Amino acid sequence: MEPRRTKYYLDKQNAKWMGVCSGLADYTGIDVMWVRLGTVLLTLMGGFPWTLIAYVAAGMMAKPKPTDLYVDAEESRFWQGVRANPARSTRDVRASFRDLDRRLADVELFYTSRNTSLADEIESLR
Repeated sequence: MEPRRTKYYLDKQNAKWMGVCSGLADYTGIDVMWVRLGTVLLTLMGGFPWTLIAYVAAGMMAKPKPTDLYVDAEESRFWQGVRANPARSTRDVRASFRDLDRRLADVELFYTSRNTSLADEIESLR
């Protein structure tokens, strides 16, 4: 069974402790340094027991990220964009298909239309 690309996973390859912050950074597309800094600041600003409990719970419940989840960095950025704004991703795909359909219609029109000047030149060569 192929892993889902829109699911949150722990990123054990870039982990410092359990991989929660690096997994969250991979999921959202934010740099891991900012996620870790935000977690530390949230803990120090008064969320001490709750951030630690949430961190450990996320580390225990989430699955590690499969090694073959993304082929390259471009695919990783694409799926981060899908997770961030699925409506925008759908709109982009529809726009790409509309453009492709328009281009195919132009090619079809070119090949199916009668080119009289070319036909006249061929007839003159006979």
